[in-house]
Amino acid sequence: VQLQASGGGSVQAGGSLRLSCAASGRTVSRKVLGWFRQAPGKGREFVAAVHWTGPNTYYADTVKGRFTISRASSWNTVYLQMNSLKPEDTAVYYCAADGSPTTLMANRGVDYWGQGTQVTVSS
Repeated sequence: VQLQASGGGSVQAGGSLRLSCAASGRTVSRKVLGWFRQAPGKGREFVAAVHWTGPNTYYADTVKGRFTISRASSWNTVYLQMNSLKPEDTAVYYCAADGSPTTLMANRGVDYWGQGTQVTVSS
């Protein structure tokens, strides 16, 4: 599975951004795809995930109600719509894929990573 992230940028607090992750590879349909983020000096933390073939979604408590993860199967793309952004959302955002939602959310040996995209939220 290959993952290509895009859509980062700079926005003021309260604004919105949408990240995209284009997935390719024969096994993508058996994966859970998600987003992580890493702020300067901090570890990589789970943000959100979605099953490629089912409706289940998962969110970190810090983004529930503000971020929405979705997928467009026909375009092999996963989106992260980020609304009501806060300065503490500033980080490099990474898309990731794994066969297990538990493994992915715990970041325990995630199978695949995309490159990061910077999100900066100013106050």
